Amino acid sequence: MDERVIEITTEYVTLGQVLKITDIIQSGGMAKWYLSEYFVYVNDEEEQRRGRKLREGDVIEFPHEEVKVFIKNRD
Repeated sequence: MDERVIEITTEYVTLGQVLKITDIIQSGGMAKWYLSEYFVYVNDEEEQRRGRKLREGDVIEFPHEEVKVFIKNRD
């Protein structure tokens, strides 16, 4: 399984944004469709909300890859 780390400089990022950042979908409008067609797990729980807020330490699993979301401190 491919692993990726996404560093963000904000408090959170949404699941829809992660789908786009990782190039799993081509546009933000595809997020709702993707989540209705494929299983996506956030911290080992099935998730279908594209607006789900993801924070430091959350692990998102897609059919062919695992994405870890970390917050990058602005220090």
